[in-house]
Amino acid sequence: MEDNEVLVKVEHLSKKFCKDLKTSLWYGLKDLYANVLGNKNDNSELRKKEFWAVKDINFELRRGECLGLIGHNGAGKSTLLKILNGLINPDLGKVTMRGRVCALIELGAGFNPILTGRENIYNNGAVLGFSKNEINSKIEEIIDFAEIREFIDMPVQNYSSGMKVRLGFAVAAQMEPDVLIIDEVLAVGDVGFMLKCFNRIDVLLKNTAILFVSHSMPQVSRMVNQVLLLHKGQTALQTYDVAAGITEYYNQFKVDISKDFKTDKVLIQDLKIYSDGVCHENNDSIIVSENAKFEIEISLHFYELVKNPSVYIALYDGSQRGFAEISNFNDFIKYDEVQGEMKVVFSLDNLPLSQGKYSISIGIMHLKDNVRNTLARFQSVIAFTINSENHGWVPVQFKPEWRKIK
Repeated sequence: MEDNEVLVKVEHLSKKFCKDLKTSLWYGLKDLYANVLGNKNDNSELRKKEFWAVKDINFELRRGECLGLIGHNGAGKSTLLKILNGLINPDLGKVTMRGRVCALIELGAGFNPILTGRENIYNNGAVLGFSKNEINSKIEEIIDFAEIREFIDMPVQNYSSGMKVRLGFAVAAQMEPDVLIIDEVLAVGDVGFMLKCFNRIDVLLKNTAILFVSHSMPQVSRMVNQVLLLHKGQTALQTYDVAAGITEYYNQFKVDISKDFKTDKVLIQDLKIYSDGVCHENNDSIIVSENAKFEIEISLHFYELVKNPSVYIALYDGSQRGFAEISNFNDFIKYDEVQGEMKVVFSLDNLPLSQGKYSISIGIMHLKDNVRNTLARFQSVIAFTINSENHGWVPVQFKPEWRKIK
């Protein structure tokens, strides 16, 4: 077994589909007739109603590498995976795969629903090329890893989605394939099992080439050491700088900023971001330096008398994960009661954030019957981009003082 051995090689891979079923069937008949006559079709040109699902994709994946395949819905990820797994043939280019290949592409894929979990373990092991004795030596570890011992002799058709994930990953993890393809299935499992899978992948990666597909950028940053970003079927970015690849993934998305921030109780009249004193209007092209003084000015209007109002602010990253908040506003600025206009500003000396897109959500709190309640909550009221040299795996980037100790 060679370290750094190329196990997956994709060369100029392209696949086209037809938007219309009737036309697609007609093209299929024409191509079949042409093949019978020995006429070679020119697959490099699109015919009417055809489009490239993937176009001229190239990459190599070596033993010990984990490639993160990312991109929004419709980018071509599923088509590429189906070609790699041998479910469909490309129109152009070729795929070379070496060794045992295991693909976790769909929940329950590869399982016979009427067979038990135990019987499916033997079936999957046989497909991977293992003998019955080899499977016998691993089956107890598989069952223990999947944590479904009491259900292992029950038909798989009666398994929950989480149980199918557990069994599918357990088979792949314990059989130790040369190439492992994982597509979103871990998103179904619970957090505990997901962490268990990640730890197992770390062990497998020493001798395996892994293709990891996910819309969860935290999972991608945790798992992969290189990124292939697809956009409209083509390679938008291929890099070993994982954080930069994730940043570009976020840049493809536009945060949906609503313009109607009001309820029957309160209205956000205006919202402004200041960077070193420069005002940025509420739009999706606000760019802020990480080192600049950061201020948000919020103008509210209360339609009725509100006791002890306060503002809650939450910061979200590009995948809409909350990672920071500012609350207990009334501890710093006291309003006994307000009706009509109210304007507040909060400021930070800088934002220690990595390069990327962020958004802010706002909650309005008030005191009712001596209990603090939510009066209104507005999601993604403003978006901004941090201009930073840090392409971090996580949003917050601390800059401590380091000391070297001999």
